[in-house]
Amino acid sequence: MAELVGIDVAGVTAWFAQHIPAAVAPLEFELVAGGRSNLTFAVTDTAGTRWALRRPPTSHVLPTAHDMSREHRIIAALGPTPVPVPEAIGLCTDPAVNDAPFYVMTFVDGTVIRDTPTAEKVLDIGQRGRCGESIVDTLAAIHAVDVDAVGLGDLARKEGYIERQLKRWYGQFRQSTVETGRSVPAVDEMHEFLLARIPEQGPATIVHGDYRLDNCMIAADGSVAAVLDWEICTLGDPLADVGLLMVYWADADDTYSALGAAPTTLAGFPTRAELRARYAKESGRDVSDLDFYIAFGYWKLACILEGVYTRYAAGAGGGDRSAFEGFTEQVALLADASRTAAVAL
Repeated sequence: MAELVGIDVAGVTAWFAQHIPAAVAPLEFELVAGGRSNLTFAVTDTAGTRWALRRPPTSHVLPTAHDMSREHRIIAALGPTPVPVPEAIGLCTDPAVNDAPFYVMTFVDGTVIRDTPTAEKVLDIGQRGRCGESIVDTLAAIHAVDVDAVGLGDLARKEGYIERQLKRWYGQFRQSTVETGRSVPAVDEMHEFLLARIPEQGPATIVHGDYRLDNCMIAADGSVAAVLDWEICTLGDPLADVGLLMVYWADADDTYSALGAAPTTLAGFPTRAELRARYAKESGRDVSDLDFYIAFGYWKLACILEGVYTRYAAGAGGGDRSAFEGFTEQVALLADASRTAAVAL
């Protein structure tokens, strides 16, 4: 079998033999998720048993990003809780084995729904409704976890989450615009607007950081089988997760979608208003300030996309660069959407 980029077949097979003796070699590896984020490989042994292996990207890795030990720690801590996550099987921190640290977890069957055709194919109208309800109920379960009880109380600072996020992303945005010479006044304007209106933060909870439909594995009945992609998980204000979910979740009559693809516009999926009401009921939290967090979510995505565009403009990435051409317009649209969401504030 040809060796995949990101997998040292001999090294990983030897590690499996030592740490997962139930695995029957030879092992087969298949990349199931990749890109600018961490890479996920399906690992199948000769008995047909499957695991999932997560490792950092093979290039352009930031020094403080893609911490495999941290991801492994989070899903291991959440395993005994009601939050659906894969079972953490093992962690390898020795880069000599596979050029970078990695961890192994159980392989969860299901579908990652990234586009409308997939949603139409795998979910009927009733299952779409179940999917939306389960997305919200699962988020409420994440926010209900006692971080100290599960050993995650020291994962990050608990206070001042939104203020720190505004500082972090605006700093990166300003650096990006210095490099490109671009100006996006709406991003500057909304930074000052949001900074002056930060709601009082309640008790800190786990914050997934990128909670959305396509970061969940969906079971055949529409329920969430597992929450994926915990790489930017931290502690902070739970309403930031809810606001970002609202940003990603498109209604049928929307003229603009933050992700482009909008499977949630199909009949059967609940509306944003219905998600909001269900979260309030399931979590018991006051969501009267949620419009702030929605505006913040749009603004944050604008800052992130500006950074991606800057790397493109500098020549990073290579290959087909056509996907980046519309990024300048998309940044402006996100900033405008932030301003629109903030009208009621």
